[in-house]
Amino acid sequence: MKKLVVAFLLLAQTGLAQRYEPRPVTALLGAFDEEVKLVQQSLQNRQVQVINGITFITGQVDGHDVVVAETGIGKVNAAMTTAFMLAHFRPQRVLFTGIAGGTNPDLQPGDIVIARQTAHHDFGYITFNRQKTNQTRNAITKEFNPAYFPADSALLKVAVETAKTVPFEAIPVTSRPPSVIVGTVVTGDVFVSSEEKVQSLRSEYNADATEMEGAAVAQVCYQQQVPCLVIRSLSDKANANARNDMLTFFKTAARNSAKLVLAIVKGL
Repeated sequence: MKKLVVAFLLLAQTGLAQRYEPRPVTALLGAFDEEVKLVQQSLQNRQVQVINGITFITGQVDGHDVVVAETGIGKVNAAMTTAFMLAHFRPQRVLFTGIAGGTNPDLQPGDIVIARQTAHHDFGYITFNRQKTNQTRNAITKEFNPAYFPADSALLKVAVETAKTVPFEAIPVTSRPPSVIVGTVVTGDVFVSSEEKVQSLRSEYNADATEMEGAAVAQVCYQQQVPCLVIRSLSDKANANARNDMLTFFKTAARNSAKLVLAIVKGL
């Protein structure tokens, strides 16, 4: 009987340890150095921690505790870094900042897309019922995830209002100041530089922007029930000239996205 009681207590403790209990910390992620550079430079009381080889920088933004990390490019790297971050720091919310290719023909480099929802555009398989689906499956519950991961409604509202106050930088060759929209961001492990692919993403997903990490971060957060918001600034239009445009404009685009993320944190 005593052994049964001990086993029950151990099981209960394990369950409590696995339950996600957030701390008053905001996580700020970007795929590579330029995407988080401005954020890191804005931190007060910086401290560096290396966890499983990933560098996390903690500090404050206007009195708010934050943790910043580069995820690395691509969905696997993004999901891995997000999982380590959630397990160790247990943030209340996650904001992803960075650049993207535009798939909405009304947008131009420098514009901002606040993701109302994100989706994997390169995922799909046939179920045991012989049904085609692009929905991922939650490894914890074994249930299907939604095809589109919704942004946290509270963070989305704050982002939209905050964006009205941020002085974004214009791309020199564009015809107007940067605009901000709320839309759909799609994610895949490929750099899109094709008009044909842009048209496909637009018609199939009604995508406004395409990138390589957002849906992976959103999926991890969705499955762990952590509020998440993806913000992207366009560096190119994902067309045949995308590589040249990205290399020319990515620093300005990255700063625009980071400026909005920092303003959101200050307004929390």
